[in-house]
Amino acid sequence: MDTVSQMEMLLLVAAALCFSFGGLAMKFADGVARRGPAAAFLGLFVAGAVLQSLALRKADLGVAYIAVLGLEAVVTFGFSVWLLHEAATPTRIAAVLLILGGVVLLRK
Repeated sequence: MDTVSQMEMLLLVAAALCFSFGGLAMKFADGVARRGPAAAFLGLFVAGAVLQSLALRKADLGVAYIAVLGLEAVVTFGFSVWLLHEAATPTRIAAVLLILGGVVLLRK
């Protein structure tokens, strides 16, 4: 299991997207006071965990787990800037590029 196959990578990307959308829903859940967003983030986190678990049947844990975390961080940063109008400072952008670079290196 030296590399992550294309199917496992697709599952990992889907998991990262579920976790990112779940984080966005968590932001709107006001803790768990707003039931719709709270149910959405719980469902998305469960879906993300299931997808990641499916990918881990054949993928290396160290590569797969960090790939999901890294991709989730990059996507969530994009959501935070685009949808929540959070600051995209040069330092934050550099940090996200470093994370993305690490995920790409893991994939090699």
